[in-house]
Amino acid sequence: MEKACIDINELISVFSNAQGSIYQSDKLNCFYVDFGGKFARYNCLSLQKLKKVVEQIDIEALLLNTHKADFELVTFNGCEHIYLLSALEIVALKDLLQGTFTMFKLNHLINDCLYRLVY
Repeated sequence: MEKACIDINELISVFSNAQGSIYQSDKLNCFYVDFGGKFARYNCLSLQKLKKVVEQIDIEALLLNTHKADFELVTFNGCEHIYLLSALEIVALKDLLQGTFTMFKLNHLINDCLYRLVY
């Protein structure tokens, strides 16, 4: 999906690092991952699946294996997006997804504390 098709003013930045960003669209009820030259749309469940797949990649084994290149194909069932990532890109994507889910948890904790203070 092209960035030009989406009104960037409607997107809320959830988390960013030097290699990419994840945005939330309340209007469309989805997330956009801007990483590796790709701007991909995910629903909440798909984003969780992507995080699980990326976290299961063993970076150490990937780097120590001399019989194959240090690239990994990242996808999962039901996903139309495929990433071919180097070991460094996998680390950056892991960081991006972990930071995003940390922001989700932090937002939930802040809302919970504010709700308790008000009521």
